[in-house]
Amino acid sequence: MSHLVTIDGGPLSFDDIIQVAHGGSTVRLHPAAAERMEAARSVVATAVEENRTVYGITTGFGALASTRIDPEQAETLQVHLLRSHAAGVGPPVPAPIVRTMLLLRARTLSQGYSGVRPVVVERILELLNHDVLPVIPGQGSVGASGDLAPFAHLALPLIGEGEVEVGGTRLAAADALNDAGIEPLRLTAKEGLSLLNGTEGMLAYGIISLHRARRLAAAADLACAMSIGALMGSSRPFQPAIHELRPHPGQVQSASVIAGLLEGSAIQASHHDDFVHAVQDAYSLRCAPQVHGATRDALAYAAATFEVELRSVVDNPIVFPETGEVVSAGNFHGQPLALALDVMAIAITELGSISERRTDRLLDPNHSSGLPAFLSPEPGINSGYMLTQYTAASLIAENRVLSHPASVESIPTSGSQEDHVSMGWGAARKLWDVLMNTRRVLAIEILCAAQGLEYRKPLLPSDRVQAAVAHIRASVPPLDDDRPLTDEIEALAWMVATGELLEAARIT
Repeated sequence: MSHLVTIDGGPLSFDDIIQVAHGGSTVRLHPAAAERMEAARSVVATAVEENRTVYGITTGFGALASTRIDPEQAETLQVHLLRSHAAGVGPPVPAPIVRTMLLLRARTLSQGYSGVRPVVVERILELLNHDVLPVIPGQGSVGASGDLAPFAHLALPLIGEGEVEVGGTRLAAADALNDAGIEPLRLTAKEGLSLLNGTEGMLAYGIISLHRARRLAAAADLACAMSIGALMGSSRPFQPAIHELRPHPGQVQSASVIAGLLEGSAIQASHHDDFVHAVQDAYSLRCAPQVHGATRDALAYAAATFEVELRSVVDNPIVFPETGEVVSAGNFHGQPLALALDVMAIAITELGSISERRTDRLLDPNHSSGLPAFLSPEPGINSGYMLTQYTAASLIAENRVLSHPASVESIPTSGSQEDHVSMGWGAARKLWDVLMNTRRVLAIEILCAAQGLEYRKPLLPSDRVQAAVAHIRASVPPLDDDRPLTDEIEALAWMVATGELLEAARIT
């Protein structure tokens, strides 16, 4: 049975959003939300009938806000708005983000402050439920009046224009709607504008990225525990009493996860009381909770921001059914999201940065507590995992460039009517790449740590780490001779992405 999500104007849970993003969910509009929308719609209809000057209803847009539009042209204005704003370029937005944008746009409009008819939301949900996904070029939004260009491409198929993707095939929206039995919309006053204004593009990227980032934070703790075992590191820095003295929530959580993964390790027990072995481990080992934990805390800040946005009205102008007012304001500005997305990119880059340092220690015979050079069974004739650190280094270098904040790069638009913009969409797109890069950096550390643990036998790590290694070994055998490593890195990256490696290690 398909997972059912009901749009009632209230906030959606992260879990519901993730399920919709990855397909297989059915979404419906609650009748109470439709009733609430009709009340706001009547305010818009009255404004048109009375020929009042209302932004986006009887005026142009942006710098053309002072240009009056005759009421009989109100519908034409909305169609022209979608067409003119569909100016995006570049590779298309990933399907999970498109599904999430459709879902969040429907939720925003269902709140009853936009003045659109319920049929607009119903058509959006028909696209979503039939998995008819608008093709949205990835570049072109400055994140100010919302994600205008992306939303224009998202909305065009509703009127039978633009392109969509169905089952991996791109085709004209008109043909796809006909095949699915979906009737194209005929827009009325304000509906085109309401389909464009809002922050749900940035928010869609943010929520899906947060889901991925949380898995990376947990995978970083697992990678660290594996590396500590392979490097004969100490478990002492992870005892709870230390972290109670500096109780940042993320730090406490990471220390607890790593300590749990080291508990019962015969490798750790073999040198627990040997203070000559290592008076101090390197920072990348003993300071992992402080670094990983700071990332976790940054993700918590982003999650709190997204939760507020999920219960917010971000359209413009806002229709107040109770008073009959239609007020132009600035809730569509993406600055809160842009800052959170930039912070996430910086935080995830740091997870990769410290992971690469642990990988380097695993490969360097001067710092690896007796492991062979580059974890090769026959150093010299074999290079072992030498080049994996090069790959990790290149990805980290790329992440550091991508971590430059987009949210400080405002460029005025629309004849300086929109003279400060958030660049939140750019922040979101950069974050997406940072997540992909860091997933692979962590995969490289896990690959090397698993090999390092082979050399500690017959001593074994904890049962939980052994379970993770066994899961890895089902797809990636130990290295006994040089071989191409790309597919193995990608296989491990996929295990991290799906959460299956965390499940094997019983990390929740």
